[in-house]
Amino acid sequence: MKRVKSRMSGGKIMASLILLLGSLAYVMAFAVINGSLGFVCSMGVTVLGAAGVAKALGEQIALSYGWIAGLAIGLGVLRGALRFVEQYCNHYIAFRLLAVLRDKIFSALRRLCPAKLEGKKKGSIIAMLTSDIETLEVFYAHTVSPVCIALTVSTAVFVFVGLTSSWYLSLVALAGFVAVGIVAPLLSSSVMKDSGVRYRGCFAAFNAYFLDSIKGIKDIVLNNAGDARRKEVNERSDELLLYTRDLKNKIAGATATTEFTVSLMTLVATAVAIALTAAGEITIGKAVIGVVAIFGSFGPVIAISALPGNLTQTFASGDRVLALLKEKPVVERVENGVDFNFDDLRVEDLSFGYEDGNKVLEDICMTAKRGEIVGIVGESGCGKSTLLKLLMRFWSKDGGKILYSGKDIDEINSDSLLGNVTMVSQTTYLFDETIEENLKIAKEDATEEEIVKACRQASVHDFIVDTPDGYKTKAGALGDNLSAGEKQRIGLARAFLRGSGLILLDEPTSNVDSINEGIILKSLAEQKKDKAIILVSHRESTMAVADRVYRIEKGRITEVKR
Repeated sequence: MKRVKSRMSGGKIMASLILLLGSLAYVMAFAVINGSLGFVCSMGVTVLGAAGVAKALGEQIALSYGWIAGLAIGLGVLRGALRFVEQYCNHYIAFRLLAVLRDKIFSALRRLCPAKLEGKKKGSIIAMLTSDIETLEVFYAHTVSPVCIALTVSTAVFVFVGLTSSWYLSLVALAGFVAVGIVAPLLSSSVMKDSGVRYRGCFAAFNAYFLDSIKGIKDIVLNNAGDARRKEVNERSDELLLYTRDLKNKIAGATATTEFTVSLMTLVATAVAIALTAAGEITIGKAVIGVVAIFGSFGPVIAISALPGNLTQTFASGDRVLALLKEKPVVERVENGVDFNFDDLRVEDLSFGYEDGNKVLEDICMTAKRGEIVGIVGESGCGKSTLLKLLMRFWSKDGGKILYSGKDIDEINSDSLLGNVTMVSQTTYLFDETIEENLKIAKEDATEEEIVKACRQASVHDFIVDTPDGYKTKAGALGDNLSAGEKQRIGLARAFLRGSGLILLDEPTSNVDSINEGIILKSLAEQKKDKAIILVSHRESTMAVADRVYRIEKGRITEVKR
């Protein structure tokens, strides 16, 4: 199997996750206190039982049998209450932090969008928001507190056994705690680390592929690609199953090793207690109390030894989540720049290339002003869409100037830019809400009159009112209840409703027939009087509506004489 390494060490991931506790650290401390006291109460029940046996063997025990029984019952009840409070605190912290993490992830996605996300698989992001976040719940609810409890309880048992029985038995207990709670987890973690990373990575990849398969089911059926797709899904599923079995087998092996170590240390403790009794170092009663205390003290450290199986997945999930939160956007938002009202656009000597170093655009010069439609034509892949994204500042230009009303784009506040410039991409995404709610994405407080006006301008009003519920009609999951042309016109209506001075249209007629293309172009011609429109297309026919046309070839632009 291919060795996969986490980009961050387990210690750094744990430290980063713990730092996210913030003000909830007090709740975590309260959970640790209750958990530690709960284990002490649990052990107290068995120790009191051992004290009763020691008393019967002639050991001087100050408590009567009645007090011993009563205290044992009381500690048992108290153990239940303390356990409840501990678990309540742990899960309160976990779910509060999971909500915070999801909010942070969505904030990060908004910050990185859209440039950084164009290369990311949406299935992986969904896996991060669901399974990865749920995996981190185990860390907060079942990892941090148990580790602290194990340290507290182990220290208390070491001192108790030394004071009431023998310090030799305390040393045996300490050796057992170190073997079960430190050595075993470290060994298991080193063995399972790569398996956990491989499993989480494969799981995320499978999610991405399966989501793509569901979204593209129509095209899969139409192209008779079902068998090939099913075969690939099965192969990926088998690969995931392989990694799952590998991880589960290693977890089972680690569990068996831990149980064997505990059994071995209890036998050693018993043997030492017998030897000390035979040598006259301690009485039988003290030996019984010491051995019973040690027997009942391995619960917290066993909980630690079981952590590597979960921690390997936690580290893999935490690595991806923390990496996303730390990821820097391609372009930082401008908050303290200047505002503007769109009058015109001038692009001077603009150049741009992606991270691979290849120049996409070079020495681009063009203008656009209110009252005109500017066309940009060229073959697919020539850089037309990239130019529009630079005009929206999705990426930073390498050189040259982009001037809106005489102000450089890098100095304009991001909110002002988005308020003055609207872009309609090649594919209009419709949420599974009503048509009205889909339109209000452009302007949340839009009135009914404004919505109707924008739809009339986009020549889509008549279609909408003919639907069963008019503007209250559900668009359907992924907009499948609407044709490509209808979705394109709703996207155009969004742009009109937004009311921006400049509208950038990226292949607005690429997915429609000639009739719908004519409707859209007619709408654009009618609405150009009070705004500027930049129309990008690889179709020469689309340029008939443009007042001026630029052609992009091999990254360079020239104005077409007409």
